[in-house]
Amino acid sequence: MSDSAAARDALDALLIDYLQYLYVERKASPATHSAVQRECGFFFDYCRTRGLTTPLQIDLHIVRDFIARKNRDGLQAPTLRRYLSCIRGVFRHALKLGVVQHNPAVGVRGPKGSRVLPKVITADALGAALNQTPGEALPLRDHAMVELFYSAGLRLAELHGLDLPAGAQSTGFPDELRVLGKGRKQRIVPVGRRARDALDRWLQARAQLAAFDERALFVGPRGRRLSRAGIGIALNRWAARTGLPAHLHPHKLRHSFATHLLENSGDLRAVQELLGHASLATTQIYTQLDWKHLAKVYDDAHPRAKRGKVADSSLKLPDLPVS
Repeated sequence: MSDSAAARDALDALLIDYLQYLYVERKASPATHSAVQRECGFFFDYCRTRGLTTPLQIDLHIVRDFIARKNRDGLQAPTLRRYLSCIRGVFRHALKLGVVQHNPAVGVRGPKGSRVLPKVITADALGAALNQTPGEALPLRDHAMVELFYSAGLRLAELHGLDLPAGAQSTGFPDELRVLGKGRKQRIVPVGRRARDALDRWLQARAQLAAFDERALFVGPRGRRLSRAGIGIALNRWAARTGLPAHLHPHKLRHSFATHLLENSGDLRAVQELLGHASLATTQIYTQLDWKHLAKVYDDAHPRAKRGKVADSSLKLPDLPVS
């Protein structure tokens, strides 16, 4: 066996074992599994170009050089931090296996960069677009997807994995759904009346499009489950058709759901539960989007607040993690 083949075997063996661990023990989502496979694969490919044959030969300097090269290639700080997270993870697993004696990524600090807050669509703009009811099958599907994304705060992978609910075609779409989120954790999300109406209209059209044995809720022209890329294309087509000016993607609808809900309720714990966030710190990013509103809630509710002005622009929340 050549040195290059041996190197590929040694590095790939570690990555394959780590991916199996993520899937079986950590119950990682397909999206996470794919991202780790891709990004750790890029790193190991770089190691091979440096003539490294085993994980033992990979040190802090190799990791740092890889991140520096990716930075020169134009990758942004969040992407570079994600690469580092993947590398730390695979070597943390290697330590448990006894393949290495230290984690070479631990001493490498990721670039800070500027924290980008989630972008949202105003409730008025989104409402005006959703009030336009289409008549043809695929526009009905696109409209129903947007309503469901916005009504339930779903992630792309969650909507993509939805199957047709039992009895929905005969009794109407249910007012709640069980979805599979990150870490293959299930949660129940509510489906609002407007979303149910749009989904009922789509189900009538779906019956003419879907293949006989297809279980997916949303299908493409060929009658099979609509791909994730297809969902993205459909959302942008719907946005253009309804006059929304901005690029529309699933996470923008999820951010809009969370922000609008928090603005009108102030209940951070409820928003955390509905979004399926494991940590409240992740949900708290939305408080930075509408701090003036929260300051008003504080002034109105706390018996010793009464500062006089509704929102003091000098009040700032600390930077919080985005996920």
